[in-house]
Amino acid sequence: MQLRQHPLPSPTPGTQRELVSLHYGRPGEGQKVYIQASLHADELPGMLTAWHLRRHFDALEAAGRLRGEIVLVPMANPIGMSQWWLQSHLGRFEGLSGENFNRHYPEHIEAAARHAEPRLGADAAHNVAVLRAALRTEIQAGSADTELKALRKTLMLLACDADVVLDLHCDAQAMMHLYTETPCWPQCEPLAAYLGAAVTLLATDSGDNPFDEACSQVWWKWARHFGDRFPIPQATLSVTVELRGQQDVSHELAAKDAQAIVDFLIHRGVIAADGAVPPVPVPVGDARPLAGSMPIPSPVGGVLTFLREVGAEVKAGDVIAQVIDPITAQVTDLKSPVDGLLFARDTLRLVTAGARVAKVAGREATRTGKLLGAR
Repeated sequence: MQLRQHPLPSPTPGTQRELVSLHYGRPGEGQKVYIQASLHADELPGMLTAWHLRRHFDALEAAGRLRGEIVLVPMANPIGMSQWWLQSHLGRFEGLSGENFNRHYPEHIEAAARHAEPRLGADAAHNVAVLRAALRTEIQAGSADTELKALRKTLMLLACDADVVLDLHCDAQAMMHLYTETPCWPQCEPLAAYLGAAVTLLATDSGDNPFDEACSQVWWKWARHFGDRFPIPQATLSVTVELRGQQDVSHELAAKDAQAIVDFLIHRGVIAADGAVPPVPVPVGDARPLAGSMPIPSPVGGVLTFLREVGAEVKAGDVIAQVIDPITAQVTDLKSPVDGLLFARDTLRLVTAGARVAKVAGREATRTGKLLGAR
């Protein structure tokens, strides 16, 4: 394993942060897998899972079982790790710009396509290599004049040529669930089964270019751009893995999740099996449109109490929670707008008017526009 340090530009005199990546296997041999943890720095289950993955990869490399390259970033956001206010960790948004750490990754699709086109041909594998090289060149030439831009650029340079990208996150209180782009679903389906995901939410360009989509959307957009002129496969499977809730930080869960990821990589052929390939489990959940995932807002502020637990199947009109005004004693029912799975809810129990307190995954696409909110 090689440990590499990636210094970020100093935002003020006397300060300096760095990103650390761990590199296993040999570049250029077999598939490349990129895994990062806690891009939202206050989402800790991913960091513990990465620790368990590191132990796996150390042993697998020593045993000669790696058949590709694996890059592990055990803590993807050193900026957010340092953001604290009165003992509260603020790891989702950068304090300086207010931007979500998992949004606004730069897009270089058109420029890379233009520079790659003279070298494209009838061989799909050749086209993948050419486009990856062109994309890397464009990312390398991109702006990095702030610490946040430099972090985004560094992460993209580590991930842009990977066959598999796993971005380990978590929700507030939630079941295991995944986000991926619709063209990635055939490759993602075994991963969902290994992880025991309750639901996988699918979209094609959900808005604001989060990290996972920045890695995968280049391929279906290039395929659309070139049409029938050149074969362009969906060469990157990129998935946001929501490792349940923020408090689900235990060795038991992290070891289980790390083993599921290792089993998936054996299934993909990145890791040589020690005996039989672990069979793909019977799926726990299914895939549903992200446009059918309905946020439940509260029209009023007050004390929030939930009537339904995460994992409940609900019907449209079912009361999921109540908000109580302690002064007027008024009770406001919060109802599900659709039939679906209550897969995530907030941890706060004092809410403000307009706050989104839960999410129900329906089966029909009903929303349009930007689909992620502040996820």
